[in-house]
Amino acid sequence: MSLRRRLRAIPVDRFLLLLIATVALAAVLPARGEVAVAFDWITYGAIALLFFLYGARLSPQAVWAGLLHWRLQGLVFLCTFALFPIVGLLVAPLAGRILPAELALGILYLTLLPSTVQSSIAFTSIAGGNVPAALTSASVSNMLGVLVTPALVLLVASGSGNAFSFDAIEKIALQILAPFVAGQIARPLIGAWLARHKPVTLVVDRGSILLVVYAAFSEGVVAGVWTSLGWRDLAVVVLLDVAILAFVLATTTLLARRLRFSREDEIAIVFCGSKKSMATGIPMAGILFAGHAMALVVLPLMLFHQIQLFACAALAQRYARRAGAPAPSLAEAAGAERRSVEGAAATTNP
Repeated sequence: MSLRRRLRAIPVDRFLLLLIATVALAAVLPARGEVAVAFDWITYGAIALLFFLYGARLSPQAVWAGLLHWRLQGLVFLCTFALFPIVGLLVAPLAGRILPAELALGILYLTLLPSTVQSSIAFTSIAGGNVPAALTSASVSNMLGVLVTPALVLLVASGSGNAFSFDAIEKIALQILAPFVAGQIARPLIGAWLARHKPVTLVVDRGSILLVVYAAFSEGVVAGVWTSLGWRDLAVVVLLDVAILAFVLATTTLLARRLRFSREDEIAIVFCGSKKSMATGIPMAGILFAGHAMALVVLPLMLFHQIQLFACAALAQRYARRAGAPAPSLAEAAGAERRSVEGAAATTNP
């Protein structure tokens, strides 16, 4: 295969390109003064709307039905909210010795987040795994993440001298929990409409992330925090992200096999237990971390998102080949992950 074809096969997330463009825009035209204040209010409303739609889309019936497979769900929960945070607590202090404090905090923060929905389902399907179990695991992870992630941040990051404030508890209640509960209440009224108009939720999902990223990186540019960040720091963050993902992928695979899960269940455990959600993590970071530090805090998560996409696309190929099924290319696997946004929304809106 030629170098050009190899480069085209690399599964670059198109949304990542939008994120890069947003960061570039913030670097050239950062929001200042009254414009920055206006963006703060717009971002506040966008995040509240995002979690309202999360609540309205999530079907409690589908989640509770899937919980009957309690061994699988329990293992995924422990990997997401116990194994990952333990790794973060071990790695972050070491990272803090060679990286700016905000980047070290970002390494810890990404380990506290819930799993993704779309990627978990897509890669489980490509690999021939237990898709209903993956749907339930990812949905439960995101539902519980609304409570568990802020609690973990409060528990492990509040004493680190970083930007997290106990005042964020009020913001969590008003901007995350209240809209999420309101969405669950409104689900019987608007759930079917949202299922028919999937682009609405997609625009809110992506738009809220872009708004938060632009506002955060604008604050960082105005405050001059990027002058202290070099290519060496970025390289270290990438290496740490790769090491964390590799360790968790290996551990989830080993645990699934030692506990004698079926091949299909193992696939669901590996792909659901190793993911971290940028869609939830970036808007939540905008609430949990105040000021220009947030721009650096979310950087490890943005890099981790692309790394997990590439690694899991390759891993899904490997599982598919072992099962004797035609293995998609890396580009096809990435495309399936993107197309699963609509499929996941349809499944969570029965």
